[in-house]
Amino acid sequence: MRVVALLRGVNLGPHKRIAMADLRSIVESLGHTDVETYLQSGNVVFTQKRRPAKELGPSLGAAIRDATGLDVPLVVRTGAELARVVEANPYSVDDPTRVVVAFLGEAVDLGDLALGDLSAYLPDELTIRGRELYISVPNGQGRSKLMETLTKRRLPTVLTVRNWRTVLALAELAASDP
Repeated sequence: MRVVALLRGVNLGPHKRIAMADLRSIVESLGHTDVETYLQSGNVVFTQKRRPAKELGPSLGAAIRDATGLDVPLVVRTGAELARVVEANPYSVDDPTRVVVAFLGEAVDLGDLALGDLSAYLPDELTIRGRELYISVPNGQGRSKLMETLTKRRLPTVLTVRNWRTVLALAELAASDP
């Protein structure tokens, strides 16, 4: 089964630097095969060895910590789950950098996000579907009050964000037979 691991906060600044070749080696050291990385920001796609899906995140996180000394939050989705993420997108996509998906470790309710009245963030929009937050940012992520507020919140679970272009690329990699 193809799986995608999305690492949070990797290679975005001076901290949490992991070479993608090292990340591939770490994933392979766990017995996974057909390992590919996408971009430099901690996206890794692989064929999992037989292991319960709930163990993938913790085992990969521990292996990264052991190999690099870095504690990197991450979320895992199967190729089938990522295909459903693509199908469930509620927003039209004219510019794939203006729609993002925040992947969560666990599902949350809107109240858990403590965002208040969402109209305060217009023209940005937010839709929750399972363990994903779909966010339309017509003025871009850098100018989005909603994104700024959301990423600074202390949530009860891991959150990592990818733009729609990256989501589609990862879904394609996770759907393909290596």
